[in-house]
Amino acid sequence: MSVDERREQLIAVALELFSVRPPEEVSIDDIAAAAGASRPLVYHYFPGKQAIYEESLRRAGRELAGRFEEPSEGPLSERLHRVMGRYLDFVQSHGPGFAALLRGGSVAASPGTSAVIDEVRRAAHDQILSHLAIPSPSPGLRLTVRAWIANAEITSLEWLAERSVPLEELQLHLVQEFVAALTITAAREPALAAELAAFFADERPDGPTGRLVRDLAGLFAVPGIAEAVTALATASSPSSDEPSPQAND
Repeated sequence: MSVDERREQLIAVALELFSVRPPEEVSIDDIAAAAGASRPLVYHYFPGKQAIYEESLRRAGRELAGRFEEPSEGPLSERLHRVMGRYLDFVQSHGPGFAALLRGGSVAASPGTSAVIDEVRRAAHDQILSHLAIPSPSPGLRLTVRAWIANAEITSLEWLAERSVPLEELQLHLVQEFVAALTITAAREPALAAELAAFFADERPDGPTGRLVRDLAGLFAVPGIAEAVTALATASSPSSDEPSPQAND
């Protein structure tokens, strides 16, 4: 092999090992054996396991970031559904190494590995905002997107540990949670609410948003819930000018 070919082979082999085992359980000898190379040869290309781990992670990070790319065509929730399908497929196939890193429990974690994960998060954040196609996203909207990305990470890692629901169900729930978070943010921001009208108009009944709306409609049909929600919505809140009972004590 040429120098570049051998280096690429070592990175590919290491990434395969880190995908099925936590990084602290993979040794230079393991990488050398899997590559059909000697231990000194591995050290010829990389100063140690940390260096090859970080390079492998950079490759995986670029691949993961690329999975958030999606043509801006069709209903938004269906685009995100395809994105999350690719994301969860990646999480499933690269579980142990990424779980150790994202949970902060890996002895291989470092500023270099943290930078890779931060770059993936930035790519996801920017891709989602581009799909929303809002010219000037508010700080509140940006915060909503970041919070949802963090929730997707935590939820998918918990799924890796328990596998308590089918992957397709998790995929749908994550997308619907984004739609719900977006709707709550729009309730606080009139400018975003105006943009949301076009979002709902583009959605289809059999898509993630349509299914969420039907589920919510079914919830409000449960005896007592609709009445309680209506009472909360129509009740007048105390005026800020009126002193609270505690203020008079």
